Amino acid sequence: MERLNAGEIETDLGTKRIGRCVLCFGEVDSTNDVAWDSLRQTGTDGLVIFAESQRRGRGRQGRPWISPPGKNLLMSVLLCEALESVSSEAVTVAAGLAIAEAIERETHLSAELKWPNDVRIGGAKVAGVLVERRVENGLAAMVIGMGINVAAAPAADRVDQPATCLTFPAATEVSRTTLAREILRRLDVWLERIAAGKVADLHDAWMDHCDMLHERVSAVSGGRAYVGRVVDIHPLRGLEIIDDHGLHIHLPAANTTLGPLPRQG
Repeated sequence: MERLNAGEIETDLGTKRIGRCVLCFGEVDSTNDVAWDSLRQTGTDGLVIFAESQRRGRGRQGRPWISPPGKNLLMSVLLCEALESVSSEAVTVAAGLAIAEAIERETHLSAELKWPNDVRIGGAKVAGVLVERRVENGLAAMVIGMGINVAAAPAADRVDQPATCLTFPAATEVSRTTLAREILRRLDVWLERIAAGKVADLHDAWMDHCDMLHERVSAVSGGRAYVGRVVDIHPLRGLEIIDDHGLHIHLPAANTTLGPLPRQG
């Protein structure tokens, strides 16, 4: 497996915003933390951080992100310009879609999206997204953390759902550098469309990769439990379900977790 090199990722990337500068590290606590630390410097909008390993990688809801050194893609993107009209919900959806599209282009595998932040291959999780938003010194900023299992997946007893990596279903080695470049290109495209107000395009493309429509789901949001059937997934409003009483409920991605359906009887 090749070692990630910032120059190889940056060269002729062709993006407008994402990847203006790329930094690659051997080991860090968290690529998201490095991105936040970089906010103190000027000209860091679109900065991308990669690491071969993380000591304290994190996923949603405080879960750890598990990845052996040098096998996968561990990356974060810093956004600190023109965020007034950009929601964390839409960015989470865009990042997952960018990963799915890049996987399909580079491996010819079929990638599926599970709201709010999972990318799956054959029903097993292959990637996840963690978007963090803060106001630092009066400046609104956002960090998009992404983890993609390229050549290794965590053991079944370490995670709460089936996981896989790209090299297993692809039956061939997948270049981390090539995949990383394509993810950044697709993310750049979708963030530009969001900024232009083309949320409908994002919605339609995301739903083309999602098989959750009409599925019965159980969710916890804001400390409350909900069970209902999925009727839509919107980049701004979140998951829309109809519960057993016929009520339409919107669940935002930021504080919603999907879980197993309650047992009947």
